[in-house]
Amino acid sequence: TLCYQLLQLTSKDTKMKMFAVFFLMLLANVSGLSISPLESSSVERRAFVSKSAGLVATGFLSLPNIANADIDTAGYEDGPRGLKYKVIKPPTDPDSPSPQRAQKVKAKYTLWLKGFPDVNPNAKKVDSSKGPFGEKPFEFIAGVGQVIKGWDLTVLDMKVGEERRIIVPSDLGYGARGAGGAIPGGSTLYFDLELVELGQMSQLGPEQLKWLEDNPL
Repeated sequence: TLCYQLLQLTSKDTKMKMFAVFFLMLLANVSGLSISPLESSSVERRAFVSKSAGLVATGFLSLPNIANADIDTAGYEDGPRGLKYKVIKPPTDPDSPSPQRAQKVKAKYTLWLKGFPDVNPNAKKVDSSKGPFGEKPFEFIAGVGQVIKGWDLTVLDMKVGEERRIIVPSDLGYGARGAGGAIPGGSTLYFDLELVELGQMSQLGPEQLKWLEDNPL
């Protein structure tokens, strides 16, 4: 059989054998087949999963980020560098200015993983400016790296009162490392984001101006 031939061909190479078994398990899941040797005990299954995870961590197996697969971007506009966005609420005044780099701003937000909850029932809320006792907008200086790059690029294109849904690719979010235990490495980030206030411009001396010039978004 195909299963036997694959395992025989890889019997002298532990890593290749693990890859073959992993491949057969994926094949079984897709086709509905049963691979009885792996179903003999929960201990064997746990051992296999553990070894497979080790191979993924060492780079032997390169698997897609399943949580980020099949992202529905219908109705979204293309932003810079892979960002996707949809305007949910227009600005209070369409003729008002957008923030400048080094200007204080306040924003309301909710961060989701695995999509937005009205689209994906498995979406997970990770963080929000809205708490049990009300909402406290988050204040930061725009365009200087105080927040993830996906936020900087988005906020500098918004106006006060505007609300957007944005889809932030991993390289504009927390990258391969993730953030703590809440956001796995490689995660696409889903934000409901509203710009609520423009504040003062930072006082920029020669050093700050040089930094802005040397560090474009």
